[in-house]
Amino acid sequence: MSIALENVLARAGLKADANEFLTLVEDAARRLSPPNPDPSHYFSPDQQAALSDVGLDLRPRDESEPDFRARTVAAHAVLADSALSVGQAAEMLNVDDSRIRHRLKEGRLTGWKDQGWRLPAWQFNGSGVLPGLEVVLRAVPDDQPALVVAAFMNTPQADLVINDRPATPRQWLLAGGDPEPVARLVATLGEPF
Repeated sequence: MSIALENVLARAGLKADANEFLTLVEDAARRLSPPNPDPSHYFSPDQQAALSDVGLDLRPRDESEPDFRARTVAAHAVLADSALSVGQAAEMLNVDDSRIRHRLKEGRLTGWKDQGWRLPAWQFNGSGVLPGLEVVLRAVPDDQPALVVAAFMNTPQADLVINDRPATPRQWLLAGGDPEPVARLVATLGEPF
């Protein structure tokens, strides 16, 4: 199992050994919702009736159904594994650690605390930060978790076209695209359609 997992991690470009990665997966699973929550528990009887009337199934997941959390747990583990520490980000940007913490405080970089700051890799381009990053980060709604923002930045958007193909916001910025369209799109995260 360890060799197969290490091969998968290597093909995906993740620099983690199998045991480290499995620890990340276990941690992500523990942080998510319980394995078989009763969705009706979260709603009043009137809300349950209204949701059932429009066709939502509020029954707990049947044990024979696949666990819907698996994809999210894997995504959390990959995000955590690929994130940089303050020291790694400072080394990449050729600045002191305190400059990275200062940028985090000012909202010029984004990250989360988990035994020290972790900075998602999508915001870097190898030797610097994405062009227009500050404009985009100012528009990210405060209630959006790092995983949602990372998914957005790496998902092609119909409004961002490069060579007649939808581009990811990250690709758009790397290509020198105007950050304002990305900021407008990211500002809508969490809003209903």
